[in-house]
This record gives sequence, C-alpha cells and structure tokens, in this order.
Amino acid sequence: MEESRRMLMHFGASETLDAGTQAQAKKAAEALVGGMFDIAEIYDAKGERLVEAMTPAGEGIEQQLSKHGTPTYRSADYETLVLGDQRRVIRVFVPLQRSAGSGDIAGYFEGVRIIPDWQAKQIRHSMLIAALFVGLAALLCGAVIYPVVVHLSADNERKAREVLESHISIMEALGRAIARRDSDTGAHNYRVAWIAARIARQFGQQAGAMQALIIGSFLHDVGKIGIPDAILLKPGKLTDDEMTIMRTHVDLGGEIVSGIGWLEKACDVVLGHHEKWNGGGYPRGLAGDAIPLEARIFAVADVFDALTSQRPYKAAFDYDTAIGIISKDAGSHFDPAVVEAFERIAREIYAQLARCDEDACRQLLTEEIRLHFGL
Repeated sequence: MEESRRMLMHFGASETLDAGTQAQAKKAAEALVGGMFDIAEIYDAKGERLVEAMTPAGEGIEQQLSKHGTPTYRSADYETLVLGDQRRVIRVFVPLQRSAGSGDIAGYFEGVRIIPDWQAKQIRHSMLIAALFVGLAALLCGAVIYPVVVHLSADNERKAREVLESHISIMEALGRAIARRDSDTGAHNYRVAWIAARIARQFGQQAGAMQALIIGSFLHDVGKIGIPDAILLKPGKLTDDEMTIMRTHVDLGGEIVSGIGWLEKACDVVLGHHEKWNGGGYPRGLAGDAIPLEARIFAVADVFDALTSQRPYKAAFDYDTAIGIISKDAGSHFDPAVVEAFERIAREIYAQLARCDEDACRQLLTEEIRLHFGL
C-alpha cells in the first residue's frame, strides 16, 4: 500500500485525478504492474475508473476476482483471496489524498498481486522455522520450569499436610484436656470418634461430612471447660439446678468452636449430640431429621461407649445389655436408621475395643483420620 501510494505521487497522479491526468495515471499504473502488482486500476474522485493495466498473469485471473461497486473507502485496506487453482492473491485498496492528512480524496487505487510460488514457499518455510523455534522454546521452558513446578507442588503439599496435622494435633490436645478435667483417661474421645466414623461409613458419608463428624465427636464435650468443678466432678446425683448448669456445656461448646475456621466443622455434633429423635433432648428440642445426621450418629456411638465402659459411678455393661438398651431406645432417643446401621457392626466394634487401651484406640482413630483427611 505504501509502495503504490509512493508511485502514484511520483507520477503526480494523486493531485487531481480526472480526464486531464489520464496519461499520468496510465504511466503510474503501467509502472506498478509487472513489479509490485499484476493488476493496477486507478479511479477518479467520483469512483469512475480512469485506467487499468495488467500483466498476462493478471489477465488470466481477472475473471476470478469478485466485483464491487463504486469505491468510497476512506482508509487503506487489503484482502487475501484463494483462487480456484489454490493460488493466493492480495488485493489492496488505497484512497489517494491530495495532501497527507487532509482527508480530501483525489481518487482511488486498487491493485492485485499474485503471490508467486517462490514467495509462497518462502512464507511456508518461514512459518515452519518459526513454529520449530516456538516448539523448541516451549520444550526448553517446560524442561526448565517442570522441576521447579514439581518442587513447588511437593513443597505446597508438604506444607498443607503440616498445617492439617497441626490442626489435628490441636483437636487432640483440646479433647484430652477436656477428658482430663472430667476425670477421664481420654480414650473415650478416641473411641466415640472411631465408633461414629464406622457407623457413618454405613451411610456412605463423603470426606467433608466424615471430617466434620470426627472433629465434632472428639470435641463433643468441649463446653465442659466452662462448667464449675463442683458440678462437673460431683460424685453423686446432680440437683435440678446443677443439671441445668451442666446442660449449658452444649451451648458453651458451640460458642467455643464457632468462628475458629477448621474447628467450626464440629458445630453440628457439639450442638446436637444431646438432642433426641422424639424431640425430648436439649438444648433446642430438635426432633427427627431436623437433628443433623452427624449428631444422630454420634449420639448412638456416645451412649454405647458410655454403657460398655467402666465409670466411677457404674460398672461396664456387657454387649447384650448395652445393645438391648440402644435397640429399645430406637425411635425415641435414637434415629432408627442409625441404630439399624450400628447393629450390623456393633459386635465387631465391641470385640475390637475390648482389646484396646488408650494408645490402641488412638491408633484406630488415626487410621480413620488418614483415610478421610487425605493424609
């Protein structure tokens, strides 16, 4: 486009294009064909064609070119066409201004160039070379970056694992602290969390729900931090007023774990583990499916462990007695579906826990944690 504009200006063909300048326009058109173009057409300001010049090759393709109306374009442009024999041509459109930047159109030039075979081959060769260099550069960059990405990914995974393990350690430490204050060995938290996880497997709970259940089970009594020792450690039966205070540990536990990010998953179990299927529980008197499933599962695990464990105020019940109490309370205290699922694995759980001390119980829960927390 620049070459055609320069050539036209050289012959003075862009000053005033009309019948009086037809001879100059003819010279300009003839100078452009055979070198830069195969077809050259010059139009006056009204869009009437003044002259046309073409090479023999241009004559051969003229009929294959699309026709167009009177030129009215205000800026230079071009198009690429593919002919029936697969040859490519470039068609340029150049408005001729009387002076640079004036916008006053003196006429129009249109030129067609057939891309010669040597140039097409050169273009393809250049494209292949460029593609080769791009491919080699991509491979080189990939080879350099890959070990860095692998290292960063492994480092990120390691740090995420460390954070998760620290969270689990905090959960265990907090749970053990509550158990010690409640005159327990701490094995209770490991047992009930493990039992609850085994029951939840029967319901096909996914990783997120299993994590919430395990955390909630381990921290279910965290609210007992706020209960006075005189009530928490009282050897005899609690009075009504003392029982009212004792029951506040549920709401206290909810307040403790709420807003602490990772531990907040425990809320459903902490707040719902004393609710009953028939609505007779506390603190909110929820009934049926209104009680979160994690809390319904944990309620069965908690009561079964309490029945089969020795406490300062009672001896441990045998399996038949404990499972009989659980079954009798299905539909009143417990979700019948949870009890049914528990009964299928209860004897196995009882037999396995009978052989476990605190360290062994911790190991059982650790296996569940590794399974459901991706460790």
